Amino acid sequence: MILPTPSVPAWAPAMAATVPHREYWFGLPALRTSARSARDTVRDRLRVWEVPGDICCDAVLLVSELTTNAVLHTDSGHVLCGLRLTGAEGRLRIELHDGGRAPVRAPEHHAGPGDENGRGLLLVQQLADRWGSERSTRAEGKVVWVELTAHP
Repeated sequence: MILPTPSVPAWAPAMAATVPHREYWFGLPALRTSARSARDTVRDRLRVWEVPGDICCDAVLLVSELTTNAVLHTDSGHVLCGLRLTGAEGRLRIELHDGGRAPVRAPEHHAGPGDENGRGLLLVQQLADRWGSERSTRAEGKVVWVELTAHP
């Protein structure tokens, strides 16, 4: 009996072979304008790493949402963002560390049509394969992280 081979994008084996592990960290001031800097930095780094466009687009949106939440709710003047790409596992992990002490949880209610805020974590839930929040080992507060699968 011949079993079907799972569909794997053509770039996946090359990525696993050439990118066993990459990591990049950058800091930003805790200002609303930092979300744009975070998006640009993540987009540029993922292009250098040759991450496929759909994963790159999702990562850019996720880092924008996480950065916005971090700068709005932090108790410090800066945030730290980290990217980790593991080729063998095909995982992209994005971390946002800040000085906030309150844990981040999934929203309990949905934003209404007229609400300006309240959709960020819903987007995170929809786009990320996994996400969570815990005490940071790199800052005096918490880290919110998301993971994306770079290939099936």
